[in-house]
Amino acid sequence: MSRFELKIYCTNPRCDRPGNRLEDTHCANCNTSITYRYLWAIEKGDTHSPVGSIVGKSRYRVVAPQIWLDLQPGLMPHRPAELPPASLPYLRLYSHRLHLPEVYGFCDDGETLLLENGPFDAKGTPYLTLLQAFGQTNAVRQVYWLWQMLELWEPLLEWQVASSLLDPNVVHVHDWRIRLRELRSDETEPTLSNLASVWSELLPEARSSIAQPIQELCVQMHDPKVSLDKIRTDLNQLLLEQSGQLSVGLQVFGATDVGKSREHNEDTCFPLGFPPMQDDLLPRLSIVCDGIGGHEGGEVASHMAVQSLKPQIKAFLAELAEQPAIVSPEIIGEQLSAIVRVVNNLISTQNDTQNRSDRRRMGTTLVMALQLPQRVRCTNGTVLSNSNEVYLVNVGDSRAYWITPRGLHQLSVDDDVSVREVRTGRSIYREALQRPDAGALTQALGTRDGELLRPTVTRFLIEDEGLLLLCSDGLSDHDLVESSWTEFAEQVMRQGVTLDVAAQGWVDLANEKNGSDNISLVLTRCQVSDPTRKVLQIAQPPEVVESPIASIDDPIPEVTPKKKGKALWLWILLLFLVGGLGGAAGWAVVDPSGFGQLRDRITTQLRRELP
Repeated sequence: MSRFELKIYCTNPRCDRPGNRLEDTHCANCNTSITYRYLWAIEKGDTHSPVGSIVGKSRYRVVAPQIWLDLQPGLMPHRPAELPPASLPYLRLYSHRLHLPEVYGFCDDGETLLLENGPFDAKGTPYLTLLQAFGQTNAVRQVYWLWQMLELWEPLLEWQVASSLLDPNVVHVHDWRIRLRELRSDETEPTLSNLASVWSELLPEARSSIAQPIQELCVQMHDPKVSLDKIRTDLNQLLLEQSGQLSVGLQVFGATDVGKSREHNEDTCFPLGFPPMQDDLLPRLSIVCDGIGGHEGGEVASHMAVQSLKPQIKAFLAELAEQPAIVSPEIIGEQLSAIVRVVNNLISTQNDTQNRSDRRRMGTTLVMALQLPQRVRCTNGTVLSNSNEVYLVNVGDSRAYWITPRGLHQLSVDDDVSVREVRTGRSIYREALQRPDAGALTQALGTRDGELLRPTVTRFLIEDEGLLLLCSDGLSDHDLVESSWTEFAEQVMRQGVTLDVAAQGWVDLANEKNGSDNISLVLTRCQVSDPTRKVLQIAQPPEVVESPIASIDDPIPEVTPKKKGKALWLWILLLFLVGGLGGAAGWAVVDPSGFGQLRDRITTQLRRELP
């Protein structure tokens, strides 16, 4: 290689000849994969660096207008002493990284903002804009895109960047998800009427089944008297009417491994192996918990969390089955948070009973996925048996990913110090990762009172085939999922490899590449059948002949007659309400006898329910 030839550098810090040609995929010296990181550059003023130029002290190559390739991706990007105000919305909105780009750094001039996690593929090619893609997909996905825009409206409005949703060049789509190229500052406060005008431009491309309802929504949005809650309710009704027409099959498999360095496995997952289909919760429920506190601590906490969640979820599903109308995502999120806080308080009480304090307190992370079988009464009177919603609950750094043949989507955001530093606006993410305590958890189940716990609850719709992966950090550390997902997606969704073989392959890879921690994962394969379906670049999945796939179009299991399930649910709600008024700990001080009686009753009920 000529010394004058443009080079991209290996990220391996131990590589003594890191320079490689731009077309190389692996380092010629150490065989490390070459990282091609494409960034969106926001330069000062209206001028842009010309395509083909090398900028930033020869670090970046301009490959397209405002798209820069980092030629030295192993080095920390430049960061001015004081973060400019323009970067603050990106930092404070980090919890919405599924849809928004992130601050990567700055060019050496300190004025050019560089964004990563933008809407580009692995070669730096932008994904289609919403306007370009809208007419090329089906009704479910069209409404789903609009729903995501509406969900982003309030947080973006709070940070005065909601105008970003009004620019057709800024809003892109990647598979099912909305992705913004950048954030545009509001010159004047946008209104729902402005958003309705954007949606109206999409109406000519809307499918016939949704064109009239969307038009009616746009009319409402132009009325200043109509609230955002009303628009959200009506759009959610339309979304679930469309998604409920899909036939979805689920298959689930869970695996856990002690790893190469640990003597005890502190992880617990549900299910473990291929579960028996007679379990009322399967295949709808999957859980991964990573225990904290060592032997007889972490493994107890993770096991307690899983085993106490199951009867509560069963009772919750029973209550939901009795509801005559659609329950909103907000209410479902509140109820799932209440359930998690009850589990938290059970573990916390166990800590108190054993006189565990400070770092001796046992705890656990939690990532849980619940496919919620709401019945949907359509406006034409038809009743659909399943809305095909999945609710994800996350506490700690265990993760949820959605994998399709075309992309990997991290659905959860870690509760750790590095993320806290970004969300508070104190640091960019790559800088925060350099802290010695970057991976320390900022919350976990059981380490403090439930009233202080803030579970993250998000909703996801199953409207395309894919794999839902829940895993502990023994698998996700060092970006292992990001570097290996394509192989496993191809094996399961195209080659017919069974879930147990794929899960074991991921465990083996984690032991090889990570290996210093316990490893747990639960894989759920989702298959969607819709004869009218038309999605960009979708290939037909192969016929699967492995173990049976459960249909989730069947009615909700008959669990409502169980009186002890209902009694348990009532006590759960009561404990949550009491916790909201002052916390379980405070009640224990004021009325130790009453608190102890209620705690004993809940514990007794749980023991009856648990296997």
